[in-house]
Amino acid sequence: MLQGKTIWITGALGQLGCSAVPLFLRQGAVVVGSDIAPLEQVPAMQAVAEQYGEERFRFIRADASSEEEVKAVVGEIDRAFGRLDGAFFNAYRNVWKPLLELSLEEWEATLTGTLTSAFLCCKYAVPLMIRTGGGSIVNTSSVLGHIPKKGCLGYGAGKAGVNQLTRVIARDYAEFGIRANALVPGDFKAPEKLAALPVSTVEMIRRETFMGRSGSADEVSQVAAFLLSDASSYVTGSLYTVDGGYHA
Repeated sequence: MLQGKTIWITGALGQLGCSAVPLFLRQGAVVVGSDIAPLEQVPAMQAVAEQYGEERFRFIRADASSEEEVKAVVGEIDRAFGRLDGAFFNAYRNVWKPLLELSLEEWEATLTGTLTSAFLCCKYAVPLMIRTGGGSIVNTSSVLGHIPKKGCLGYGAGKAGVNQLTRVIARDYAEFGIRANALVPGDFKAPEKLAALPVSTVEMIRRETFMGRSGSADEVSQVAAFLLSDASSYVTGSLYTVDGGYHA
């Protein structure tokens, strides 16, 4: 589905990134993964890097909320591969506190890590995409950008901003062959994390979703692969919800 495409993934060492990187590689993409953490922190991703080599998978340690580091990643993509066909932006930060307990520093850090990071990555990815014939951007949002959740103030506001950022980019750059969509996941957890949760929390997840369960990272990244592929060539400016019916 992604054969021959060069795709940049931020948050590449997070749960969703660790699903998307090998999936996109199996589908034939060249993948550049970036994350604020070192590759050595995630042995499974180290193994992927060794399996595919730098011609197929290149990891760059970078902070997606730093303008200089984002520019450096895009410059490296240009030098190494000469094109950028798709981008899957997953970086975020979250502090779970209500208004009266949330400091200005925590508010700004959450918005910077969640919304400003998406802005910067799009700002520097789009020119390279335009130069090489267009491309597809998938920004990871959240159902919490639509639905108020107790204590989820900065993150919810940031993800709501990601939704509008994505739609305006889709409107402004469609004529240059740029598509932009937001992926809107609900709850998704690895089995070991689910197993560690209190029974009451697992029951709450079951009650709040039509499908009666938490999703998996693979179920989310499969939708991202579709949005990055030519199969979605008439899809732009959309918010793609993948939440087992939670939002509905």
